[in-house]
Amino acid sequence: MTHQPPPASSRVLLVEDHDMVAEAIGLALEQADGITVVARARSIAEARAEAGQHHPDVVVLDRRLPDGDGVSVIGELSAGGARVLVLTAEANASVATRVAEAGGAGLVLKSARLDELETAVRQVAAGEAAFGPGLLAGVLERLTRRSRGSGGVALTAREQQTLVLLAGGASTDEIGERLGVTRNTVRNHVQRILDKLNARSKLEAVAIARREGLVD
Repeated sequence: MTHQPPPASSRVLLVEDHDMVAEAIGLALEQADGITVVARARSIAEARAEAGQHHPDVVVLDRRLPDGDGVSVIGELSAGGARVLVLTAEANASVATRVAEAGGAGLVLKSARLDELETAVRQVAAGEAAFGPGLLAGVLERLTRRSRGSGGVALTAREQQTLVLLAGGASTDEIGERLGVTRNTVRNHVQRILDKLNARSKLEAVAIARREGLVD
């Protein structure tokens, strides 16, 4: 009998300057199956250093840090391959849109339950967006208004199918099942869609596609 290797654990960098908050979050995530907290940072500068050293899959990033606004470093952390989930004391469509425009994968309130944070980390690690339902509609509306034109971009049939499923809220795994392809293939389709639409996130790609009439 062939035994499948266990799934790789999602490596998390926690960026939070308040010790009690960081300890509670770190403990909750460490107790979750398939999640490993590889390092903690207390500032933007430390976040850069720890991300460069540990190459995390997910960065749980406090929005307000001693040396600046965490949103400002999302692009840099994302460019290194991490998915960024922002922690904030207050959230509205404006803040969520800033996070999405910067390339962030999600936004979670500090007042959220720890199991909700764990769920958000899993969603982000799986390549999904983790914005609350109440925020998602506002983010899409704002991104649609601000989005750049697609310039008559031509998508392949499979890219168009992927885009339609994305717009319908399908996850990476669900798209793979619907199209009969692997998760990596779906990710490749999504990345080509982002490149062609000049989008920095799935949310922005959907917003641009709706504005350009590529999806309903």
